[in-house]
Amino acid sequence: MDPTKMGTGRSIAVLTSGGDAQGMNAAVRATVRVGLYTGAKVFFVHEGYQGLVDGGDHIRPATWESVSAMLQLGGTVIGSARCKDFRSREGRMKAACNLVKLGITNLCVIGGDGSLTGANEFRTEWSGLLVDLVQAGKITREEANKSSHLNIVGMVGSIDNDFCGTDMTIGTDSALHRIIEVVDAISTTAQSHQRTFILEVMGRHCGYLALVSALACGADWVFIPEMPPDEGWENHLCRRLTDQRARGSRLNVIIVAEGAISRDGKPITSDQIKKLVTDRLGFDTRTTILGHVQRGGTPSAFDRILGSRMGVEAVMALLEATPDTPACVVSLSGNQAVRLPLMECVQLTKDVTAAMASGRFDDALKLRGKSFENNWNTYKLLAHINPPDVKSNINVALMNIGAPCAGMNAAVRAAVRMGIIQGHSMFAVHDGFHGLAHGQIEPMNWTTVSGWTNKGGSMLGTKRTLPGQLLGEISKNIAKFNIHALVIIGGFEAFVGGLELVQAREEYEEMCIPIVVIPATVSNNVPGSDFSIGADTALNTITTTCDRIKQSAAGTKRRVFIVETMGGYCGYLATMAGLAAGADAAYIYEEKFNIRDLKANVEHLVEKMKTTVKRGLVLRNENCSANYTTDFIFNLYSEEGKGVFDCRKNILGHMQQGGTPTPFDRNFATKMGAKSILWLTEKLSECNKHARIFANTPDSACVLGMKKRALTFQPLVDLKADTDFEHRIPKKEWWLKIRPIMKILAKYDIKLDTSEHADMEHVLNKRGNHRE
Repeated sequence: MDPTKMGTGRSIAVLTSGGDAQGMNAAVRATVRVGLYTGAKVFFVHEGYQGLVDGGDHIRPATWESVSAMLQLGGTVIGSARCKDFRSREGRMKAACNLVKLGITNLCVIGGDGSLTGANEFRTEWSGLLVDLVQAGKITREEANKSSHLNIVGMVGSIDNDFCGTDMTIGTDSALHRIIEVVDAISTTAQSHQRTFILEVMGRHCGYLALVSALACGADWVFIPEMPPDEGWENHLCRRLTDQRARGSRLNVIIVAEGAISRDGKPITSDQIKKLVTDRLGFDTRTTILGHVQRGGTPSAFDRILGSRMGVEAVMALLEATPDTPACVVSLSGNQAVRLPLMECVQLTKDVTAAMASGRFDDALKLRGKSFENNWNTYKLLAHINPPDVKSNINVALMNIGAPCAGMNAAVRAAVRMGIIQGHSMFAVHDGFHGLAHGQIEPMNWTTVSGWTNKGGSMLGTKRTLPGQLLGEISKNIAKFNIHALVIIGGFEAFVGGLELVQAREEYEEMCIPIVVIPATVSNNVPGSDFSIGADTALNTITTTCDRIKQSAAGTKRRVFIVETMGGYCGYLATMAGLAAGADAAYIYEEKFNIRDLKANVEHLVEKMKTTVKRGLVLRNENCSANYTTDFIFNLYSEEGKGVFDCRKNILGHMQQGGTPTPFDRNFATKMGAKSILWLTEKLSECNKHARIFANTPDSACVLGMKKRALTFQPLVDLKADTDFEHRIPKKEWWLKIRPIMKILAKYDIKLDTSEHADMEHVLNKRGNHRE
């Protein structure tokens, strides 16, 4: 089936309903543009269900240009409203009448579980509504036959991430950005005055925002509705705060979800906690309620990409639906688009609420899914446990390799603390393999890494030196400092360096220790992982810069900007930023291009300047071509665009490696750091022969990476075959299949491969095995 003809003769309406969330506009934009690409007619429904009921001017045809310049806007441009009328059958009859008159039988709803349940109810009684409308003479029998059934697809837009079955809902990542910005800002003032801060975040029935913020900022305590604190928590909390002060901490942070409750179901409020801390400990305590700040602001790069990818999947799901397919929600699981039966997800979400109401809190936590449970367990381990009295007599060394990136320090902090909890002694190696060879090694304790989660760059110091030339010195220091295991955090050099150590095991017995490589680089080019720490922060930096550049271009009109991004030979940053910033083209090494392609891009922009959108944005990966340099492309566009548009160029450079880590990078790094130590501890007990460590099997040196839906360990040696060492990239890269989406959203007439569409997955029968 030709994707550009899939929608011929069909009409799709898109609406946003319920509370707004950042990224809804990205979803609306993608739905409209992909709908038009398939040949369908697309309509906006303004003001949510209210607009569906009122009809008239509220339901308007959408054009390609009408969704321009909305990608970077928070909230929803087409408006959202709580709607009483739609709850009555009478209201739904009016809505059905309006849709039938316009020949719309496909509805895309972006909203929370309430909005989606409403949509499903509407679909179920559709044929009954049509019968009544025909009887009342509002529509003809012929019109009713033409619109005999209604297809519905939902996308979940909710900052609380409270919808079961989906990893991340649209708006959650941006809300975390707002919370973390506030926590970082408050930490500086709290440290100056030695204060305790209580932050109340949104989440009436779901503690996701509170939990992830607590994990990302290393809060001293978190209150969430799914897991109320044990009886006598007041004493425990006061003891924890006093301990932290005794360890030299100048501030305490407590995070409270607005729906926090105690074991007997009574609310726990921030005022109550403030009174407790002030009365019992006499600490200077302040409360901040974040409120609607969390819903506001620009959507993060993640939310824009999520909204865009889900919009594409939603249109496909609508056009492929038959009267027998159940209404579905499109969602992301790991990095894959999935379709889930809407009512199964709603049922699961209701089960959580029921479990909490009847005090079955362990069940509530499990029903939230693997990801939520893992966050909770990691948080508990890193925050709640006093180090054991019994030492393991194991020494673990940590190092950073390659270029610095945001999130490295969070990984080091989590690894150090998890190691101490396991009873190990933790050592810092400064300046990478160079430092390992020259004995720049020192012990680290619990407080050494305090406050490291929100620090950018690399606190340990990092160098690109590989160990190959220094093996003798390195093996001497491993013996001298009695190192039993090694955690290497870094980019492609960390991978290659790890391999060189493994290859040296034949010659140097000291190298026969368990080794784990944690990918951390803005380029996201480490084999064995779909994501690396630091890439999300860099992506947000590029996206924000592109937003500003587009603003400048929109002001001057008829201007095209050429922006060069980092990434080595890996086109991840250029591609993803292209999708998040709405670029017209992104040149990368992995997708070869020639002079004809460049000509086509210029002609495309010349055509674009004839529309109301008189600006262009072109991204170029730094190493995409030896000859088609940024200057060459700039000169070509300038010459060919003469009289139609003028050009400017920007090279973003090292600002992409800096900055405070985003919530995603802090969290990802924290989980990876903690998981790497648990794995090493297990490996060390396996290869402990006669009271000495000896590890020389391939699976004792691994990359810890995110693959599809889980964190997995893969032997370094096994990944050699999948690696292009000359260009420092994996041979297969998952994100390449997202590139066509970027081109379609930029109005290129290309073929979208619809063969690999997501099949419906059931969520109710696989409760036990949600993604990590």
